[in-house]
Amino acid sequence: METQTQTITVENTVKAPVEKVWQFWTLPEHITKWNNASDDWHTPYAENDLRVGGKFLSRMEAKDGSFGFDFWGVYDKVVTNEVIDYTMGDGREVHITFTPDGDETKIVTTFEAEGTNPIEMQRGGWQAILNNFKKYAEEN
Repeated sequence: METQTQTITVENTVKAPVEKVWQFWTLPEHITKWNNASDDWHTPYAENDLRVGGKFLSRMEAKDGSFGFDFWGVYDKVVTNEVIDYTMGDGREVHITFTPDGDETKIVTTFEAEGTNPIEMQRGGWQAILNNFKKYAEEN
């Protein structure tokens, strides 16, 4: 019997044009400033080879040094200012769309849930990171 993989979707609308949103989403010097779900975490290091077959890596750590992990994956599809699809290091797939609407950009991320943590916890974490991105992009 095949088990159905559950997907989770998070979204937000950023008050910034898609070109700026794309840069802030994809350039390591910006990723390190927004890629955390709470103020007690940070991303001290990021690298990004934004092309099909390219790899990304973000080092995510608790600021107190108590825990950290590498979040990484390989790009499956990249359409500038429109779509990013990637497969995470554990094999789960992620699909992100960037939809411009004047001076705003809607970001929708759909990802395959992992089996360890509750769905709402996963949704909450990814939504918090997206909310942090929105705040960063709108303030800079």
